[in-house]
Amino acid sequence: MSLSTGADDIVVVLGQSNRVCQVDLWDTDQRQLEKVLAVMQVPFPELMVLWLESHDETPPVIPDSFLGGSAPPLRLFHLNGISFPELPKLLLSAAHLVKLELYRIPHSGYISPKAMVALLSVLSSLKTLHLQFLSPQSRPDLESQRPPPKCSVIPSLTEFSFKGVSEYLEDLVTCIDAPQLGDLGIVFFNQIDFDTPRLAQFINRTPKFSSCNKAKVLFEESVIDVELMNRTHESGFITSRIGILCREQDWQLSSITQVCNSTLPPLSMVGDICIEHPYSQLIWKDDAIENTLWLELLLPFTAVKDLYLSKEFAPGIACSLPRDGIPVTLSPFLSGSRKKSHHRRLFHPLWRLSRSTCSSDARPAGRGDPVEHCIYQSSSSRSRRRTCYRCSNCGNNSGWGI
Repeated sequence: MSLSTGADDIVVVLGQSNRVCQVDLWDTDQRQLEKVLAVMQVPFPELMVLWLESHDETPPVIPDSFLGGSAPPLRLFHLNGISFPELPKLLLSAAHLVKLELYRIPHSGYISPKAMVALLSVLSSLKTLHLQFLSPQSRPDLESQRPPPKCSVIPSLTEFSFKGVSEYLEDLVTCIDAPQLGDLGIVFFNQIDFDTPRLAQFINRTPKFSSCNKAKVLFEESVIDVELMNRTHESGFITSRIGILCREQDWQLSSITQVCNSTLPPLSMVGDICIEHPYSQLIWKDDAIENTLWLELLLPFTAVKDLYLSKEFAPGIACSLPRDGIPVTLSPFLSGSRKKSHHRRLFHPLWRLSRSTCSSDARPAGRGDPVEHCIYQSSSSRSRRRTCYRCSNCGNNSGWGI
């Protein structure tokens, strides 16, 4: 039900609390919502789905006595832009809850990691958890520095998303295990330091993440993120995504480099990575500092064979490779050349940077960078829709084409 149908009519319906099994309240102003919440201070013994949203500048506050302080039948609880500090206390009675979606949590509705862990420990049926704070103000206090309690297992959790500061997530994942988790989405507010060793341990002890064999780093206008995925044949499935809200390009690269090195365990199964951006034009500076960061970004990916790059990134990444490393190839790769790509979004032609079998010790033609790699040039017509490449150093065909 929506308040657009009339708050007074909905109040009348909610007066029959013993017959209501689902409440959806969205597109409301604060005055209307408060009128409805006022009649929901009694138990709703049949209520299974509760969906509450507010987009007012001043977040409405749900009182402690909401639903009479108990909601055993609840299966789905969705809250967006509303303050409810006593939410954990209410949901301790919801033992059969399957979905818990908390979006745009205002600072006035802050829920500590300790309270969230206590709640999750009793929600044995929970499959989906979305925990997303509105601002970086919502962060744990010094109490979180105490030794963590015994770890709680959430046996049914398969999907978890988080938006907030890294300190909060560190405290939370220290105290939980989710053996069935297969879909993890994280967005951090921008900050100077991204030291997340306990998140790395959480990811490392979650079985499904150990089989990731593809990765993608995406630079967008206001966020930079890294995605890990499993691939079966030609279809891809993203299992985890870690992003940072940041607009400045140099901060984007520095931040995601920190996250990859502090959050991701060594990923021995990842064989190729895509690094790209969605812009029609991108001006990206190439200097020694940036090139060093590119190399640090790739350090957790210990078994990478192929990199698929937006052309603006290719020179800097190629220059970042150590001189004494395994030679690689750098050649054009068009996203349309695969009928089914494991990449979710490919905006522009990419470059393919991969291991080479070339035995030549000569430096690459075309670019005088002190890096041992081979640049392949086209040797056939594009009208055949397949381009073979020949090594400009040793003259051998690459055996790979578009």
